[in-house]
Amino acid sequence: MRLGLFPVWLGLLTFLPLAALGAEEAGDKKSSEHKLTQSVSYLPLDPIYTTIVDDNRAQGMLMVGVGLDVPDEGLREIASRSIPVLRDAYVRNLMAFTATARTDAQPDVTQLATRLQAVTDRALGKKGAKILLAQVAIRVNR
Repeated sequence: MRLGLFPVWLGLLTFLPLAALGAEEAGDKKSSEHKLTQSVSYLPLDPIYTTIVDDNRAQGMLMVGVGLDVPDEGLREIASRSIPVLRDAYVRNLMAFTATARTDAQPDVTQLATRLQAVTDRALGKKGAKILLAQVAIRVNR
């Protein structure tokens, strides 16, 4: 009876190291993250949405997709820790912008970029981080 179980034990002994190796490789693949760019200086931010209000009613939504290019490693560390502060400053500034925005025309992206760049420099305390607009869109309520 002991000889009958020998092939089963031999099969288990060869299978277990292979299974452990496969699980280790799968764990490496799961831990890899999706990168938008190969640039180490790029910090992505989630899109920012603000409501366009006219006559005390919501007329639409402004969506701005942004990222930061921070070549200086020390400033990039400060910027990555300051992402919540930056997002709050961006939302506040865009809310002031949408107070005068119209839904029948596209917003001036140069003006938006200038405003957000000034907010970035003020929030980080110095220049060196460049705001990158990825997308600007308006959704109109009908």
